[in-house]
Amino acid sequence: MRGVAAEVVGAPPLRKPVNTLAIVPKSARITSLGRKAYNVLLYEAQEQGLDKDVFRIPLERVVRGVDFDSNDHALIKKHLRAMVSTTVEWQSPTTGEGTAWNVSGLLAHARLAKERGQVWVEWSYAVNLKQELLEPTVFARLKLEVISQLRSHAGIALYEICTRYKDVGRTSRQHWRWWRPVLSGQPESERTAKLEYRIFKRDTLKLAIAEVSSITDLEVELVEHKEGRFISEIQFLIRQKLQSALPLRHPPDAVDLSLVVRARELGVDEDKAEELLLQHGAEAMRGGLGLLAQRAGSEFPGPLRDPYRYLRSLMPSEVARATAVAEAQKAQEEGKARLVAGQAVLREPAREANREGEGASRAEPRGSEGRELQARRQSRWAEEWIRRRREQVAADIAALSAEAQAELAADLLVDMEARQVHPSIRKRLQTSGWQHPLVLPEMLRYFAQGSLGDNWDQPTPQQLLQVAAELGDAG
Repeated sequence: MRGVAAEVVGAPPLRKPVNTLAIVPKSARITSLGRKAYNVLLYEAQEQGLDKDVFRIPLERVVRGVDFDSNDHALIKKHLRAMVSTTVEWQSPTTGEGTAWNVSGLLAHARLAKERGQVWVEWSYAVNLKQELLEPTVFARLKLEVISQLRSHAGIALYEICTRYKDVGRTSRQHWRWWRPVLSGQPESERTAKLEYRIFKRDTLKLAIAEVSSITDLEVELVEHKEGRFISEIQFLIRQKLQSALPLRHPPDAVDLSLVVRARELGVDEDKAEELLLQHGAEAMRGGLGLLAQRAGSEFPGPLRDPYRYLRSLMPSEVARATAVAEAQKAQEEGKARLVAGQAVLREPAREANREGEGASRAEPRGSEGRELQARRQSRWAEEWIRRRREQVAADIAALSAEAQAELAADLLVDMEARQVHPSIRKRLQTSGWQHPLVLPEMLRYFAQGSLGDNWDQPTPQQLLQVAAELGDAG
């Protein structure tokens, strides 16, 4: 009897048939969250066996971060409905490989039911696919632990296909238009049919290759084949990295929908929230939602009119922050490893360092220099935090409607007159607006004090530590 979420090294990977690697959507878009959830269902069905016609597991093993007794069940139903209603062509990435061509839905049916306080999901597969899905003859061995870390549908699809052909070292050659719906997860339309190869390469291929090469145990390289002056067919070279394999979880991790649920609670459409999550990643989304919640809780200078637009404006800076934090954490871990290794070497008596009088002669200047260095570091961290806070306040003001900005400028003028701010600055506000360099500091202070409080430009120790983790220890 397997334990829920118990980690088992060497647990069987998902055996995904080659006919399901290059699925071509015909009726609706396939999202990365939907594809991840489908992989979890397929893994569980293979575990339960071919003799069953209908498969059942607790819903929490498929998705987490949702409450079935709330409106969250609509989000779950949306993904299950898409798996049933989305028509796809099942085909191998290699022409002639696989048993046959098929067309069907990802699932034949899906059902949710609550039994004794626990929600169960039930599903089945089309009769023409069930045998090959559950006991495939030609398949890719997929690590769901790796797939869970991939963000885009293109990254997941490319990883699955390249895993199938990693021993060969290259995928088959196919026309680039064949690859587009396979990687993007979007059906071909009149609009996409008009798009040039360079657009597909820029928006899909490069991003997917970078994601797979940076996260997985594979390095992928694009190979282009020309027909005359134009790119016709493409394929991918595959190299395996020399690294230890990640342990699989048995059963695999559930798909996390908690950030989508939280975004919806803050007034963001769930489809748009999912797009932002897939585009920018979980850490950036989590940080952006925190700032959105803070802004939504403030009525100054007025209610937030468009939560989605505001959240979208936060994403670039949050991506940069999340990337910096990840790099700082990686550097910190590497530094700790070097320190441990160094301590092992230095366990031998350091006779020269212990010479009589040497420690006393050096202690005072070393301590003084250390205090000065730490003071410079803290000053730099504080300056960086304040710079970011000012940028965020300016973005908050810019996100307001033109009418709200005009009202805010009028209120600022009254405030500046009461404080007897220099007439030239007041005139600049009236003639050039609040973004003028002379006026901007006044506007930022006025708006921030009203929306964030008097301590808006004073970082807490925790906030300084976060900046320190990103910037490092350089003086």
